[in-house]
Amino acid sequence: MATEGTPPVSERLSEIRRRLHRYPEPAWCEFATTSAVVDEAERIGVDELHYGRELYESERRLSLPPEEELEAWHERARERGARTDVLERTRGGYTGAVAVLERGSGPTVALRVDMDALFVAESDAESHRPTREGFRSVTDGVMHACGHDGHTAIGLGVLEAVRDSDFEGTFKVVFQPAEEVAGGARALAQSGHVDGVDHLVAVHLGLDRPTGTVVAGMTKMLAKRRFFVEFSGTSAHAAKNPEQGANAVQAAVDAASSVYAIPRHGGGATRVNVGRIEGGTTTNVVSESAEFELEVRGDDTDLMEYMYEECETVIRTAAERYGCDADVTVRGEAIRADSDERTSRHVLAAAEEHPSVTDAVASEAFGASEDATYLMKRVTERGGTATYAVVGTDHPAGHHAAAFDVDEASLGLGVEVLADAVVRAGRE
Repeated sequence: MATEGTPPVSERLSEIRRRLHRYPEPAWCEFATTSAVVDEAERIGVDELHYGRELYESERRLSLPPEEELEAWHERARERGARTDVLERTRGGYTGAVAVLERGSGPTVALRVDMDALFVAESDAESHRPTREGFRSVTDGVMHACGHDGHTAIGLGVLEAVRDSDFEGTFKVVFQPAEEVAGGARALAQSGHVDGVDHLVAVHLGLDRPTGTVVAGMTKMLAKRRFFVEFSGTSAHAAKNPEQGANAVQAAVDAASSVYAIPRHGGGATRVNVGRIEGGTTTNVVSESAEFELEVRGDDTDLMEYMYEECETVIRTAAERYGCDADVTVRGEAIRADSDERTSRHVLAAAEEHPSVTDAVASEAFGASEDATYLMKRVTERGGTATYAVVGTDHPAGHHAAAFDVDEASLGLGVEVLADAVVRAGRE
């Protein structure tokens, strides 16, 4: 029920999602997003609200942007009306929040949603609804192209719905930053905020499942590591004395090509991809610096580690061959995890009884990676269970595409199914 002076739940969800969509923020820069979450959580009336430095051991945060970039986004959030107290506590990239409801004795149930946007230039075509209806991203080159604006809105909606339910126990919503760079969940997992959780549900919209579909538990979530390689060589004149140089671009190109020749592994599927490469200054100078970013994945964490170690060998061999040095820095990672039926069955039961769910699916293979697996592992290692659910949504373009959008009808459906699942889990 809506309280006096507030619009109906479905309308509020849409308003929240559109506001976040209009002001997207990338990994570890979700200052205005965190401020909006804090505002809504306080309006809902939670018993505990954790945010800022208390959420993290700073050295555990992966893929932090440079300080000047963090400060630029911090100032942008200030200009957009973010709360001063929230900005002060989140300065330096300490974004995200954990909201807690205490409702007597009973299990501890948690919902994890992510918050960050992507470096994608949003479509300005009139056929694109955010453009047509006035909530297209105002920040050039950054947009919510994966639905995390919807995830955040769903997290707030479930928080309010559980507040108004007969749930008994402790309920937490974990608003996680930096999922797109696989940098946020490990730090949150090590903060202790999910220790003692009996049931954890992580959620994602879409993933090529249409509105009306709910997948209660995803399996085969690949382990992943993102890393950055910097090659350092020696410059020289490319015509007069090239032999005096050590060509960093040559080393980088050799390494980037050679990682694709790493032997496959009999233990399961593996992946490698060099996503960005650059270096050098001009045509008549032997390049003294070059860099690239790549990722490896595996059916399990051991297979991912195999690919990473092989890549390191290839990279250092190429650097040595051309007289260069190579520095490798890990920027993000996710481990393998699978949904547990003991939690996913609550999502499935809620979906099966919801009148707008047309297809309730017990489990499907994920086939990609998600750093929510760190939170899932933390919970299961301590005796709890976890699932990764998908709430389907019609999206006119693929995830991470310029014309991505979500069907806002799926927001209310997701809130109702997940809140029901939380209440069911609380009865165990």
